[in-house]
Amino acid sequence: MAATQICLWQNTSASISTIQQILANAGIESQISDLELLSQPALIFFEEVTDALEDMIRRASGAGIERVLAIGLQRAALADGRAWRLLASGASDVLVWDDPMNVARSIAARLERWDAVDRMANSAVVRENLVGRSPAWVSLLRQIIEIAHFTESSVLITGESGTGKELLARLIHKLDTRPTKGELVLLDCTTIVPELSGTEFFGHERGAFTGAIGSREGAFALADRGTLFLDEIGELPLKLQAELLRVVQEGTYKALGSNNWRNTRFRLVSATNRELEKEEAAGRFRRDFYYRIASHICRVPPLRERIDDIIPLAYHFLKRLHPEEAPMLDAPVHEYLLSRSYPGNVRDLQQVVRQMSHRHVGRGPITVGDIPPEERSKPDHQRSQLHDLQFESAISCAVSSGIGLRKIAATVIETAVNVALRQESGNLKRAAKALGITERALQMRRAASRQQIAGG
Repeated sequence: MAATQICLWQNTSASISTIQQILANAGIESQISDLELLSQPALIFFEEVTDALEDMIRRASGAGIERVLAIGLQRAALADGRAWRLLASGASDVLVWDDPMNVARSIAARLERWDAVDRMANSAVVRENLVGRSPAWVSLLRQIIEIAHFTESSVLITGESGTGKELLARLIHKLDTRPTKGELVLLDCTTIVPELSGTEFFGHERGAFTGAIGSREGAFALADRGTLFLDEIGELPLKLQAELLRVVQEGTYKALGSNNWRNTRFRLVSATNRELEKEEAAGRFRRDFYYRIASHICRVPPLRERIDDIIPLAYHFLKRLHPEEAPMLDAPVHEYLLSRSYPGNVRDLQQVVRQMSHRHVGRGPITVGDIPPEERSKPDHQRSQLHDLQFESAISCAVSSGIGLRKIAATVIETAVNVALRQESGNLKRAAKALGITERALQMRRAASRQQIAGG
């Protein structure tokens, strides 16, 4: 792991050399940082939480993309819920430097864990199947990877249809580290016929019922030592939820027509597009079953919350359709894809890209003429209205929090700059072009922002 960047925020009574020595004793190599946007884990030491500190963390973390650990030099610095403000600004965690050696060891443990998670997130198996670098998507991937690799707990994946819940379930199974891991077994709860649900889950012995001419293993037997993925678990009727509860709790069951108890051990991964807490409150989902399947809850963001990922996803699908040489997308096609609404989320985007690809001929880029006629007729004002609502909601939260107009305007500009740089992989020239300003103007704006933060 590269040397951790360290920043002693503003004027403090602490000695940077003393802090670095204590960190070194805990195995942490550190280097003093200037206030550039960070590309590696950073430690920020502070004596009080201020607006300037929050701005610094927000900038350093890139809206949560980079790991930033905020460390208060005194416990009083985090009174009145100030730690929550730092987390909201993008800090990965907040600690107090009240027992330096033990805190340094805690920092080392966190950095080691984060490094392992990020290496897995950047591995080929993840990047080739789960595309995206937006803050919402990176946060979800880190959560999924940490649960999959470091625990054997059950996981409930929630989200709208078409967001990629099954892909995430497959990732959980792949990253599971059990030494004798079994198979991944998938069961779509929407396709289960109530009369046959017992045999689907529990299996049956020969002669258990009319037509049972042979024995059959159910999902619980097939998933033993592996992973059982129950897709759309919110569709299970209450009676079946009760029958499954014993297996989930105790790992024991009987096949239909058998008097013998069997044991099974599996990781349960469930997915649903329903809000199960509301279903439980309405009496349509058992509370005890809900808490058994939801040791960890991972919410998959809809595509409208990860706009930065639309174009990378489009190219990902094109590469799958054209493994040897995928065509580029013309600029107006970029604009179209970014302005279109996606009620079917990623699955919807994939369908649009497939349609354009099928119409495309020649070696040039995909152009607006490759967009199917029925797609062109779709009004794009719905997307604009959606953006307006989301933008208004964000501004409303800022105003309610007492943030003034000048800071709101500065934050909007700063966010636009960061988004452009992220979309263009840090290329200043392309980012400036996307923002409609000169490269020199972008450089000056970034320098002014850094100077403002440095001055507190």
